Amino acid sequence: MNFNQWTPEYFLANEASCLNALKEYWKNKNDWNKIPMLNYAKLDQLKDNQLVRFRGMIQDMQDPECYVKRYEVSNEREGSKRMVEGKFRDIIVLKNGEKVEQNSQVYGDRRPVFVVSIPGYNSWALDYEKKLYGNCNNSVEVTVNGQQSHNKRSLDEDEEMDVDERSKKPNLPVKHHKQNGESSSSTEAAENTVLSSEYHLNSPIPERPSKACLVKMYGKNAVDCVLNTIVDVIGFLSIDPALDGSTNDQFEDIDDATVQATNPPPSLIPRLHAIYIENLAHTNPLLYIDVMALPLPSNLATEIFTNIMNLLTQCLFGDKIAAEYLFCHLVSTVYIRTGLQSLGQFSLNLSNIPAEVLPEYTNLFYEITELLLPASHYYPMTLNNMNTHQFVPKKDYETNKLTSGLLQLAPHTHLVLDETRLHTGKLESNGLHAVASIAYLINQQKLIYDFQFYKLEFDTNVPILILSEGKSMLPNCCYCPIIPDTDSIRLIGETIKAGKHFIQPKLNEIRKFLTQMRMQEFNMSATDPVMIQNDFVKMRQDETVTADDLHQLLVLSRLLGLIRGKSALDMESWNHAKELEIERRNRVEMFVKRRNEM
Repeated sequence: MNFNQWTPEYFLANEASCLNALKEYWKNKNDWNKIPMLNYAKLDQLKDNQLVRFRGMIQDMQDPECYVKRYEVSNEREGSKRMVEGKFRDIIVLKNGEKVEQNSQVYGDRRPVFVVSIPGYNSWALDYEKKLYGNCNNSVEVTVNGQQSHNKRSLDEDEEMDVDERSKKPNLPVKHHKQNGESSSSTEAAENTVLSSEYHLNSPIPERPSKACLVKMYGKNAVDCVLNTIVDVIGFLSIDPALDGSTNDQFEDIDDATVQATNPPPSLIPRLHAIYIENLAHTNPLLYIDVMALPLPSNLATEIFTNIMNLLTQCLFGDKIAAEYLFCHLVSTVYIRTGLQSLGQFSLNLSNIPAEVLPEYTNLFYEITELLLPASHYYPMTLNNMNTHQFVPKKDYETNKLTSGLLQLAPHTHLVLDETRLHTGKLESNGLHAVASIAYLINQQKLIYDFQFYKLEFDTNVPILILSEGKSMLPNCCYCPIIPDTDSIRLIGETIKAGKHFIQPKLNEIRKFLTQMRMQEFNMSATDPVMIQNDFVKMRQDETVTADDLHQLLVLSRLLGLIRGKSALDMESWNHAKELEIERRNRVEMFVKRRNEM
């Protein structure tokens, strides 16, 4: 049979075989268009209870809910009884003449999880996926153990179902049908909505709204889900209008806002009953999901390295040192968490951006960044933005919803903060809290969520790049002033435009390379540890060198190896890291001296 003909009943009757079929489906990227992807499909082209996919970030985890797992129905005219499965459904539907037998219900629990499409997903990645999944509503034959389904209820039979009795248990709206055969819902959508669609969608980046889906998780999936994880979910779609709860009797004494937040319109927030979930290590659509990066051939790695360095150098006014630090930043990631430390992060502050090219330059620069990365976001740090925008997630107890904030981003989403847009003025309370939250994220790669009565920390993995004229007010792992070539300042607009044209045919290879190198296993103990220890001893003789500086030198040497396609630390990378740091520290001292002389 084909995936589009699967029903909850068929899956429950053939669960092991169906899961094996989905595992095989997942292994073959060429098969991925066989199941409609909710991110790109139109809801009016999909059917209730159809098997679909949705990919996104877990933004909120709601309280577990009770549902009818199994129940008995009887037909007095025929004198028959049968057991009906309620799992993977939101609505009890009955054939004509049937009713639910009292006290026959078996209850279970499931975990509703609010999933939003990946915040900051860049247009090239969206366009690529739309080509893959935008027209995947046609069914494709897929057999399970070579057998066709014989216990599936047809769509025609579904349309003949009626409801004789309303359940008084939670989460069980009921569908009615008119006598003339025309289908209608007993719970029509309210004409006047209390909550806006923006509030329902709850995008961390309001100006780049996400799609959203309420995923119902069962069993082990419900236990294993983690906030902010990127997941690809396969499950049964639930879009019956009755799910909005607008006229359900059980909500009569509940505030309208709470009802709407708990039961958003399915046309806006469809439900998805998960049967198969994959946690994603990356979001690059050009690469297989479970790709394990292998060392590239040295000649290919050298070619890609050269192309990226040339592009970044052009974009940074001809400064090769700053370009190499930026290159390292683009492949950085937290790879180990030990106690209070998050090893591997490499937040970068590029300063001394010439005033005469502002504010246009930072936008042009970011256009290059978003061409290279699957997910990123540019944020101008104006006083108004800092004082008015929400940065951290906050619990809204009136609607029992975790309202998102700018810093609630999926792992490996690069955040570019434009501090050149911050001019003289007063940071108000919200702005001061925003600065503190960003600083804590940079230092710890953790974000503190506001639950009003208490705070909770959650791990993050968000690389942060700060663009500024002078040294940023924000902390960072690496502060590198740019030393621009004089001629390049005047021509920077044309230079970046030419760089885009030059890199266009090489873009996909570069995009894959950056993701692969970030994921690459890297052996830090391959080189002589005694030599590194001796270097540490010599460096500590300089009282200005701290233990954090030594740690960052190790991180930098690792990144310098990765951007050259290496899989182990060698003395070449270690020595080059020392040379770069000497040059960078000399720059910093030079700029401090200049500032003191002013």
